[in-house]
Amino acid sequence: MARRRPGTKIEQPPHAVTQAAPQGATVPSESPSENPILQQTDLLRLADQCVKCGFCLPHCPTFRLYRDEAESPRGRIALIQGLLAGQLRDGQQLATHLDNCLECRACEPACPSLVQFGMLMDGARAERVARQPRWRRFAVRLRLDLLSNPHALAPLALLAGLYRRAGPGWLARRLGLLRHPRIRILDGLARQLRRPTRITAPPSQADGDAPAVGLFLGCVSRGLQPATAAAALRVMRRLGIVARVPADQVCCGAMHRHNGHPEAAERRLQQNRAAFGDAAVVGFSSACVAELRMGLEAVELCRLLIDTDWPANVRPRPLPALAAVHEPCSHRNLLRDTKAVYALLGRIPGLDVIALEGNDSCCGAAGTYLLERPETATALAADKVRQLAERQPRFLLTTNTGCAAHLAAQLQAAGLTIEVLHPVELLDRQLHT
Repeated sequence: MARRRPGTKIEQPPHAVTQAAPQGATVPSESPSENPILQQTDLLRLADQCVKCGFCLPHCPTFRLYRDEAESPRGRIALIQGLLAGQLRDGQQLATHLDNCLECRACEPACPSLVQFGMLMDGARAERVARQPRWRRFAVRLRLDLLSNPHALAPLALLAGLYRRAGPGWLARRLGLLRHPRIRILDGLARQLRRPTRITAPPSQADGDAPAVGLFLGCVSRGLQPATAAAALRVMRRLGIVARVPADQVCCGAMHRHNGHPEAAERRLQQNRAAFGDAAVVGFSSACVAELRMGLEAVELCRLLIDTDWPANVRPRPLPALAAVHEPCSHRNLLRDTKAVYALLGRIPGLDVIALEGNDSCCGAAGTYLLERPETATALAADKVRQLAERQPRFLLTTNTGCAAHLAAQLQAAGLTIEVLHPVELLDRQLHT
């Protein structure tokens, strides 16, 4: 059922014009960005590709949830056009609708005009951030820098451990506080976060002349999915893949790019390019792989493993169990290669693999979105939780760190004991002798 939102009322500045600027026109700007005219012209050109046909509407999670035109891709494009053309002020109403976008990019495969909506939304957010006061830009950057710094995870993990052991978690449940989406999400993340440990590649038994690949660890993945990185290294070693883990790698930059700080994202790409050198980059979190591909040659882990010739003596043990596969938006709509996941799981004898119904709709994690808009994030995960409660699989498998953490938290809050894993973690278990 659609949720109702208050009627959209967008404030107009006194100098509002009566028609949209023509394609390619130079639009006056108050942006302090280095080249605001070029940036706005490019954004308007991207936006003008949209013919407002509406093919995107049934594919947009927020439109399906709220049934509000301003919560649809074409509605948001119209708002961006109005903002850049000087017709609309960047007030609270407009900010709410633009910031509510998950950037899941489900609209892109459905668009007959091939609108690059993700690029447009990233650019629009960067433009809006550039117009903000310096103190606000600094505050947001500081928060993003902390979230994307693996060293900052240690004190957060310490606090999470105290929360788990000292009783606040029990008290939150006892008082029924988990009914509130924000507390439910924070409770779930606190129960999963662990202190990052140093991850190094084990000695390889492969041919010394074999080219090495570099394993990308990510940032929050080190605290939320440390077992995935260790499993990936073990599986690659069993298949004869030489892997190394560059110590000077940093966050992929996706959090910064999608929150309007592309220059910080580009710096992180440059740092990773220097860290990995000529080695192929392998990532186990699909969102990281999608971001890394903007500056490096990166491959998703399941695709690498399924394209590798397996030694004859490597045979996973049978596992008679039901496993549901969640396809993250980053894997489905950006990498567009979810077949590798199913092919890899097909190597495990006896495993009954099903695709989670509604994989074409975002689960609500979307990077930092679940922290900033917990009500919408929880509402979008609800259908998936209900479906999992009906099917009762033993495992829920997904290839994105944020999705895994979000869904695990929602399942735990619902009292379901379905284990959430990366596909490679399950494969690693079945390869152990």
